[in-house]
Amino acid sequence: MTISIDRIDPRDTTQLDFARTAPQIVDAARAIPTATLHEAGGKIGAFASAIKPVAPGFRLCGPAVTVHAPGGDNLWLHRAIYAAQPGDVLVVSVSDAFEHGYWGEVMSTASQVRGLAGLVIDGCVRDGGLLEEIGFPVFARGLCIRGTGKDFGARGWINAPTVFGDVTVHAGDLIVGDSDGVVCIPRDRAGTVVEAGIAREANEADQCRRLRAGETTLDIFGWG
Repeated sequence: MTISIDRIDPRDTTQLDFARTAPQIVDAARAIPTATLHEAGGKIGAFASAIKPVAPGFRLCGPAVTVHAPGGDNLWLHRAIYAAQPGDVLVVSVSDAFEHGYWGEVMSTASQVRGLAGLVIDGCVRDGGLLEEIGFPVFARGLCIRGTGKDFGARGWINAPTVFGDVTVHAGDLIVGDSDGVVCIPRDRAGTVVEAGIAREANEADQCRRLRAGETTLDIFGWG
């Protein structure tokens, strides 16, 4: 007896044509800490503090490819790897079903071969040691060995606006991740925010120089 499965056509909820943050802005953002970009943009775009790099040296920067996946299912993540372009960052919501290992060695290898820039997932992954060895940047809530399914009848979305806590990410937004966490800068503000971030870094370097020369923070900021 053959059991029929009603399959969702992923093309119905996958958008491939969208504007990305310009490459020169992405390049300029690589050297700017996430906290600086968050502050320079007016305290915007900070992802949940639980989302951290799986390995200490991981850093990522690139335009977002957003994924909204059914809880406990990673089929849409596999699809997103091949919907994305080189340099893109997969930004994945898992419907608040955090406690599954949605990603591992095979998917990191596939994404590295594709030239993607990294993964940010509001959930867990597994194969932590192998992910560090592969070197493909992964940011997640933690490690979890619990497996996922692949339901071909479950609907997901690729490149639809996707909510991560109080941050809404649109396809093409600038995503930056470092040891402090992850920040999203809206594509249409990315150039201005990156410029402000560069200026902020220069200003803070000057403040540290003045502190080493004997001034106090109260002097520098006029709080004395």
